[in-house]
Amino acid sequence: MKIKVNGTQVDDGYARIDQFNDEATNALAKNYKEILGAIGEDPEREGLQDTPVRVAKAMQFLTQGYHQSADEILSSAKFKEDYRHMVIVKDIELYSMCEHHMIPFFGKAHVAYIPNGYITGLSKIARVVDVFARRLQVQERLTNQIRDSIQNSLDPLGVAVVVEARHMCMQMRGIQKQNSVTTTSAFTGAFLEKEATREEFIHLIGSKLS
Repeated sequence: MKIKVNGTQVDDGYARIDQFNDEATNALAKNYKEILGAIGEDPEREGLQDTPVRVAKAMQFLTQGYHQSADEILSSAKFKEDYRHMVIVKDIELYSMCEHHMIPFFGKAHVAYIPNGYITGLSKIARVVDVFARRLQVQERLTNQIRDSIQNSLDPLGVAVVVEARHMCMQMRGIQKQNSVTTTSAFTGAFLEKEATREEFIHLIGSKLS
């Protein structure tokens, strides 16, 4: 969406730009149309005629992380800075899909690192979470991938990642436990070697600002 600022049209910051591969869209739509028929639906009825294409585009959006590089994102805003204390970005919303059932899981990631000469833009940490979340995943791998990307790109003194998520494959089907939350963690460097540093991180992500 464009708005006018001093007579000039600019992006309002809320526009979403979706890019789709036509070949992938057509192939996916064909398969989803067959799936609708296989489950007993009529893919030609009014409410479903455009559904295969909509789902094909949705799947490309939800798995766009396969075509993105977390290392490039971090490197695009990498700055020299003499700061060697904990940097935490917490409560990062994430949405992903379980690779076993292709059913969503969602929750929050809490990420910290201790710089070793370089910092990165704070928004880039959240973008790294999205890069790996927007793939077919298991929570354990997602947690490690976020940790490893930051460690490899910034070479900090340590990285800490905690992910808390609810899995619809546990709530909608299978055991159907509605209130279960899965927590995973991964650490490197100072967070792994120093209990006090790790405990400080855990305390801070559980604290509420007032």
